[in-house]
Amino acid sequence: MTTLHDILTAEERVREADPVLWETLDRNRIRCYSCGHCCPIPEGQPGVCKVRFNRGGKLYVPWGYVAGVQCDPIEKKPFFHAYPGALAYSFGMLGCDLHCVYCQNWVTSQALRDPNAVSPQLEVEPETLVKDALAQGAKVLVSTYNEPLITSEWAVAVFREAREEGLLTAFVSNGNGTPQVLNYLHPWIDLYKVDLKSFDDHHYRKLGGRLQPILDTIRALHKMGIWLEIVTLLIPGFNDSDDELRQLTAFLAGVSVDIPWHVTAFHQDYKMTSPADTRPEDLLRAAAIGRDAGLRYIYAGNLPGQVESLQVGSLEDTRCHGCGQLLIERYGYSIRKYKLSADGACPSCRTPVPGRWSKKFDGQIAASPFLPRRRAQLVKILPQQ
Repeated sequence: MTTLHDILTAEERVREADPVLWETLDRNRIRCYSCGHCCPIPEGQPGVCKVRFNRGGKLYVPWGYVAGVQCDPIEKKPFFHAYPGALAYSFGMLGCDLHCVYCQNWVTSQALRDPNAVSPQLEVEPETLVKDALAQGAKVLVSTYNEPLITSEWAVAVFREAREEGLLTAFVSNGNGTPQVLNYLHPWIDLYKVDLKSFDDHHYRKLGGRLQPILDTIRALHKMGIWLEIVTLLIPGFNDSDDELRQLTAFLAGVSVDIPWHVTAFHQDYKMTSPADTRPEDLLRAAAIGRDAGLRYIYAGNLPGQVESLQVGSLEDTRCHGCGQLLIERYGYSIRKYKLSADGACPSCRTPVPGRWSKKFDGQIAASPFLPRRRAQLVKILPQQ
């Protein structure tokens, strides 16, 4: 019987890793620098991610497949300060360097750890993905669904093709990076969303990681000038205490008060069937703590309209931090009004709004996610027995 491990380690499914992302150690071991674990990997073994492995004293990495493609409004990623209304063509592979028990993409991220996580692998070349994205009307190609840092070589190959065709590129990531992988990605990436899951190292260790590499990644991305937005899934009893939220938002404000912070509602998923789902009141409380820390752009997610009903003004909208003028009105993933000037400023007081903006609103390409219309022609399912 052909196993998933057999498929993913076959010659046509792997490439030797980029030399800047690994080094040779003693006793035929190697060290991988694609994520913050910096795994020392013995001969014949994978790293923590389960997809980067040592074969003959060399590091081999995933290549030539996707485990899913989908077209999303860019607001779903979420990016609220980058080309509102644009279509993001999302693709992902398999594997993750963390093992979050509430993962909403567990069928791809945990496929190498959990026999119940089943996602078909679809064979594809970078140029084919880019052609399909263009055919759908996408503006941005996004590496997501699994942790993209551990498949950075594949992402860069896709992004090279995307840049040649005038497309933008993005990562949706847990942010568990290293200086080596961020420098490797820097020339090829425009937008980056980091999922800052907690501000407690003990909590991060429960998820299979550490807090410090994520904080270092956030600082580095901002310094590099890559457009950065942060998401925190607010989980009752896990990361929602006032003290932890104060520390988290103070850190973000210390990097830049202009970083958009999305605080989103937890719902029971994967192995986390408790606690209860996040209430709108909890999102409002977190947003108030963020405002007190000095953050200028705070958004509540996953409960469209529910937070708005509890207060005057919506935490789905973008307002000028100078005069309070409503600039972008949203409901869920849909743009209802767009008032930014061509240079990305408030038309009332001329205060610049940080972000990546088009010279004009190009319209709502899609208000909800959908599978590419040409998906059947895009790829073929890899053989399995």
